[in-house]
Parts: sequence; C-alpha cells; structure tokens
Amino acid sequence: MDHLVLTVIAPDQPGLVERIAQCIAAHGGNWLESRMSRMAGQFAGILRVAVPAEGYDELVEGLQSLNAHGIRVMLAQSGIEPACTWKPILLDLVGNDRPGIVRDITRLLSELGVNLESLVTEVAPAPMSSEPLFHAEAVLAVPLSLSLDVLQAKLETLADELMVELNLHKEK
Repeated sequence: MDHLVLTVIAPDQPGLVERIAQCIAAHGGNWLESRMSRMAGQFAGILRVAVPAEGYDELVEGLQSLNAHGIRVMLAQSGIEPACTWKPILLDLVGNDRPGIVRDITRLLSELGVNLESLVTEVAPAPMSSEPLFHAEAVLAVPLSLSLDVLQAKLETLADELMVELNLHKEK
C-alpha cells in the first residue's frame, strides 16, 4: 500500500466530505485519519489515505479532478514516521489578544527544537469585559534531551513578556 497525505480546501457546503470520500473509495483508497474544520465559510482538512500501488495514479487523477467542483487538493507522499525521540506535552495559553503571540511562542519553541504536533487557536470575548481573549491549545513534541524544567522556565519568561497565562501538562 502507498500512503498519501492530502490537504483539502473548498467553500463549505453539505456533501463536501462525502464527495472526497467517494472519490477515495472509488479508486480503492482507504481513509485512515483526518483533521477537518470549517472556518470563515471555508472547509479545510488534512487526511492520510492508503491506496494499493496499482491504483495510486488513478486516485491522484481522481482527486485532482475534484477541482472541477471547487475542491482544491494538494498531495504529498507519506513518509516513514521517525523513531520517537520526543515526549508529548500539552500547552494551554490564554491572554489578551494582540498580533504576534503565535509568532513569539513558535519562535521560542523552534529555538528549543520543539515541534508542534497540533495547534488550535481562537479569539473569543472575555466573560466579564468582552475584551478579545486569545486562547491556544497545542501538543508539543519536546525532544527527550530537553529538560521540562528548562522548557517551563523559558516559556514562563516569554509568557510574562507577552502578559499571557501559560500552562504545560504531561499528556495523559
């Protein structure tokens, strides 16, 4: 079996995921995992698909033909997952919204060799004041060689500069 990673984006409408799933199934593909969401009237997703080697080219062609329905699909071959040399850590951040929070946090994480496994962000009104609050939840892939105390200290220093609350938790 060959594996593909697909990125999909299209104007949101009923039946969109079914059309993609139908295309994959019609070409002998197997939908393995996905993360999908609707945002600002658009639907976007990333998914991993397995397909027999002999059906690979036909599946790719079928997925590219979805463009006629307004569904843009980008394809990448799935690589081999590297040996696990990291530990998962959950990050939760809340603070007054302002430009640059994601940039500043991800810059520090990158400098420390920490990778993002997942990131979900939103801006919502604060309960009492209705001021916009930025909230981020992430799963971090922290290298085994990086002390959690060092990571915590560097993130807390940055959180103080950004005036945000930041918590780290071991994944359960």
